[in-house]
Amino acid sequence: MGLFERILFELGPWNWWLLGLGLIALEVVLPGTFFLWFGIAAFLVGTLALIVDLSWQVALGLFIFLALLNLVVGRRLLRKGEASVGDPHLNMRGSRYIGREFVLAEPLVESSGRLSVDDTVWRVTGPDLAAGTRVKVVRVEGAQLVVTPA
Repeated sequence: MGLFERILFELGPWNWWLLGLGLIALEVVLPGTFFLWFGIAAFLVGTLALIVDLSWQVALGLFIFLALLNLVVGRRLLRKGEASVGDPHLNMRGSRYIGREFVLAEPLVESSGRLSVDDTVWRVTGPDLAAGTRVKVVRVEGAQLVVTPA
């Protein structure tokens, strides 16, 4: 019996824990959440193998089943969590202002002008309006805000 076979035989169910630790270590080093699910499956098989005497064929089959089950369920959980995280308007700055009201610092002349919003000056289009008029942003066209009197 070689050294490798002897280690596998003597460690028994703890081999699954070592495999789980190795897979979790791979998960830390490599991007994504692929090896995490396999590592969890290895920990589950190792825990079950400590409680119940499993043949290596049953343990391997159980590992494959649990790994695939973890992968499918885990991906669904992560995908559901991704939908609720973040700002959907992150790369569409102008769309954040739709529906908001502002006061014109400069008049709109010939349906064009400028509007200061926070720390940005936006080009605006709409009907001719005097300075100091309260306007509402109704939509965004390219890099321009379309406004109407509020």
